[in-house]
Amino acid sequence: MAAITAEARLARRWREILTVHARTTCEIDRVLHPYGLGASDFEVLDLLASDVPGPDGRCRVHSLADRVHLTQSALSRLIARLEKDGLVERSVCAEDRRGVRVALTARGRELHARALPLQRAVLARMLGDGEAGPGAS
Repeated sequence: MAAITAEARLARRWREILTVHARTTCEIDRVLHPYGLGASDFEVLDLLASDVPGPDGRCRVHSLADRVHLTQSALSRLIARLEKDGLVERSVCAEDRRGVRVALTARGRELHARALPLQRAVLARMLGDGEAGPGAS
């Protein structure tokens, strides 16, 4: 049996990471589907509900793009869909009229709060935390 090279081990590890990511994303999609959300939708809501926004509760779309791992155009479409559903609101940046800022609406905060335990339970279960918390299936 040939010895496994460091390069082959590295490639195997990379594929394991991709598999865990894909399975976790699919499971998040499954549990959030009844809420009309997918994993990427929730990730944007979660970032907007966390420390990412500025003191005014708004976040530049450009800052979100760096965190959600979507192309700028895919993120713009996602935000437009969330806005249409009444979960976020967009506004033009006062300091740079080319920039767009986004914030959660009251409805977006409420939906995020209901979906949060489900998403966190999936993360705990899929990532081996062992503390599956409320909403675990």
